Amino acid sequence: MGEGLENLCVTTDIEALITALYVKIDDELTGPRWTGRPPVLTDSELVCVAVAQSLLGFTSETHWLRYARKHLKGLFPYLPQQSGYNKRLRAALGLVKRIIRMLAKSSDFWLDDCWIVDSTPIPCGMSRPTVQRSDLAGWAGYGYCASHSRFFWGLRLYLVCTPAGMPILWALADPKLGEREVLAAMLEVEAGVVAEHHGILLISDKGFSGNDFEEMLADYGITLLRPSRKREKARHGEPLLKQIRQLIESVNDTLKGQLDLEDHGGRSFDGVSIRIAQRILAMAAAIWHNNLIGAPVTRSLIAYDH
Repeated sequence: MGEGLENLCVTTDIEALITALYVKIDDELTGPRWTGRPPVLTDSELVCVAVAQSLLGFTSETHWLRYARKHLKGLFPYLPQQSGYNKRLRAALGLVKRIIRMLAKSSDFWLDDCWIVDSTPIPCGMSRPTVQRSDLAGWAGYGYCASHSRFFWGLRLYLVCTPAGMPILWALADPKLGEREVLAAMLEVEAGVVAEHHGILLISDKGFSGNDFEEMLADYGITLLRPSRKREKARHGEPLLKQIRQLIESVNDTLKGQLDLEDHGGRSFDGVSIRIAQRILAMAAAIWHNNLIGAPVTRSLIAYDH
């Protein structure tokens, strides 16, 4: 099977990526198998359909299924109707999270002990009536995006990734929650992942500053590299930050500009969660595949968006 996978991954196009991804998932996916009559669309195929949708830039599931039936029948011989696809996808959040982690661990980047953390807005409503009626009330909230000087109603995506952009940890949170509070909770939940790495250098912005917070990170074996705040003495390594910080901005640009992160269309807890996870998975799959075939730019999606 390994030799077959190597032969499949000699070109960078959407068919090569989806084929390699399907083989990878089908080989490594473990868990209870279906009893009785199996679904026509397997879990491995469902995930591949979701990745292809994001990489090809379809935010409408109806338009995507219409396109895939016409142009990608060789990859996906069977596709459900929109309601069935939506139902299966929303139920697959746990599976998608597992595959994001699986792809990260299968790449060279899992061994990288330099991590970058940042948060970015996920708008979920534009009008007051939408906010009042939304099923997201109690989870989403009002926040402010300093980089774009705008207020928004929705969530924040917290992403911890390697400099190459491979996702290590991620979470969605109310924008009113403090950045340090959210990251501390992420590290607590994923303490096992942190324990697999030794001497992690975590690069952040000023929002993650705080003596108590840095002491907590030190307990995990994490060293924080961030810009100094006003009236604070210049910190060690600060001159290197500007160039490194551009990496996380470019990761956010990939998610927003190429994978339509803000145009997710989710209107419920399950809907928003799976649509954000779907886009993170698509980016992870592209980085994994590019690393597998030795592509010069591992986070490039250009070969897969047509």
